[in-house]
Amino acid sequence: MMIPEYFGSMVFDDRVMKARLSADVYRSLRKTIDEGTKLDLSVANAVAAAMKDWAVEKGATHFTHWFQPMTGITAEKHDSFISPAPDGRVILEFSGKELIKGEPDASSFPSGGLRATFEARGYTAWDPTSYAFVKGKTLYIPTAFCSYGGEALDKKTPLLRSMEALNRQAMRILHLFGNEDVKCVRTSVGPEQEYFLVDAELYKRRPDLIFTGRTLFGARPPKGQELDDHYFGTIKPRVAAYMEELNQELWKLGILAKTEHNEVAPAQHELAPIYTTTNLATDHNQLTMEIMQTVAARHGMVCLLHEKPFAGVNGSGKHNNWSMSTDTGVNLLSPGETPHENAQFLLFLCAVIQAVDDYQDLLRTAVATAGNDHRLGANEAPPAVVSIFLGDELTAVLKSIEADAPYQGTERTRMKLGVPVLPRFLRDTTDRNRTSPFAFTGNKFEFRMLGSSNSIACANIMLNSAVADTLRKFADRLEGAEDFEGAIHALIQDTLRDHKRIIFNGNGYDDAWLEEAERRGLANLRTTPDCVPCLLEQKNMDMLTGLKVYTKAELESRYEITMENYCKTVTIEALTMVDMARRDILPAVETYTSRVAASAAAKKAADPELLCAYEKDLVRRLSGLTDRIAGQTEALERLMAELQTESDVTATACRIRDEVLPSMSALRAAVDEAETLTASDCWPYPTYGDLLFSVR
Repeated sequence: MMIPEYFGSMVFDDRVMKARLSADVYRSLRKTIDEGTKLDLSVANAVAAAMKDWAVEKGATHFTHWFQPMTGITAEKHDSFISPAPDGRVILEFSGKELIKGEPDASSFPSGGLRATFEARGYTAWDPTSYAFVKGKTLYIPTAFCSYGGEALDKKTPLLRSMEALNRQAMRILHLFGNEDVKCVRTSVGPEQEYFLVDAELYKRRPDLIFTGRTLFGARPPKGQELDDHYFGTIKPRVAAYMEELNQELWKLGILAKTEHNEVAPAQHELAPIYTTTNLATDHNQLTMEIMQTVAARHGMVCLLHEKPFAGVNGSGKHNNWSMSTDTGVNLLSPGETPHENAQFLLFLCAVIQAVDDYQDLLRTAVATAGNDHRLGANEAPPAVVSIFLGDELTAVLKSIEADAPYQGTERTRMKLGVPVLPRFLRDTTDRNRTSPFAFTGNKFEFRMLGSSNSIACANIMLNSAVADTLRKFADRLEGAEDFEGAIHALIQDTLRDHKRIIFNGNGYDDAWLEEAERRGLANLRTTPDCVPCLLEQKNMDMLTGLKVYTKAELESRYEITMENYCKTVTIEALTMVDMARRDILPAVETYTSRVAASAAAKKAADPELLCAYEKDLVRRLSGLTDRIAGQTEALERLMAELQTESDVTATACRIRDEVLPSMSALRAAVDEAETLTASDCWPYPTYGDLLFSVR
């Protein structure tokens, strides 16, 4: 079967709806999707019947309201279509009420205090803007998830709110420019997904990978990524077969998987889709991560989505390519053909600049996890300091506007907005800056701080909200201006003057930039406990509640959940280290030490004159390391026991950052050194070399 024939074949998309619904029902549903109007129950019943019939034809026997709780993964409860018939048999039914609303048990999902543990009810609400699909024998209905009182218990609900907030404010700006034909503005995202593939049998012999998703111990192999021969290199046959099946599975679900290649590190790869509407892109990325792992298992491999599965080896991120477009097809971040269009482009560009500067702390918080803390600022990923890369050409244009000075471009002209001599400027031709956390790439911004396992919802909630807030301020200032063109020019000048500190086109990996960033007053929030309190800062709460993206209670819940997740993640890692060191590593090192000592004793017994210098030195070093490992293990275990008595999540998170993580690093250093001295037949786990170079 050709790709166009099976692409989207398992999706109840617009093509299917148009073919299976009456014209009136289809128009009503489209109005709900496009304009957010309420769906009439009779229309819902007709849609549900058509959806059920289609799903059954695809082999479905069950349906589920598929939602995204604040665990970072998706959740689902499957119900069959069967209903009892009067004759004792069954019929297949699916109503509009069942389509629109579900009631899963909410007590097991994190709520951050929004609900009591004994309160079981949670509700799912259909998101008609994200198409239903069939996976396996189940019809999946993308939904939002909320409590009995209406509080958002998921990532989808605030995301939809943020998209609507940006739409409202962007429409105000566009109407000022005379764009009366535009009905809505949507944000679009294309998330680039990085991952590692390791052999499944080796994976099963690594308790740290099984329990935590990353290696807690492991000496670097002789060859890592020093020769740069992996990036864009020939894809290995086993990996190529995996990618081929992965593409097929994703395409069936209408996911626009486009680009695949080896990444920089051994065993590391990347999958990049074509961008689509943000809430749909979020759903697709969650599906992509799930299917990547499922398909890997069928090929005898395991897909690792942790941000830093191997110390000293490049970690995995997820570049979030973000843009704003109208329903008429205009990309608001793309330079136009006329001075009027370019003035509009520059205004939206400046809105993003101000938003990122004003809410840099929220953007950093949106990507904060224990796993991503290992990656950010590690000379392989963007630093923890948020900055914007615009490129030399666009930066020069903006500087000339700020200074009211001639632009030294292809045309020597004064950059006065709204007048005919404003030159047409093309997409930026500057070389891409891969060290920038937030880079303009011609018609979109590439937010590069996301970790590979992150849901993209959080980053886009904050980005949409921050830009919406800035557009609101811009619209308030411009509405009623007597000289609209002059007001725009002044607004852009003021924005550039007040927020140019966030623009940096240099090397983000250079330590000198961190010093410069500090002088500029930019935040350097290195760890999750450093940045999560920003959620509760008054300016941030005022913005997010004012736009109705979150309530105060919902923000407080996110604070609790994020901090608690950080503590739980590192606690599991620390306890796993203690268990591995005590049960496997110490006995292994002791066994090998005894073997070497016995060998030296046998040599001495055979010839007392033999020096046995190698054996003596090795026994001495291994014995010292055994004592260090035992001591560090006991220290880490005591520390974790002390934390059990700590009731405050903030205090616990800070102690983990300041005490637990350094203790874990000290234990790891001793174990990794011991690994380099211990014979391979005695070492209890597959090495980095085994894991990184096993898949052929």
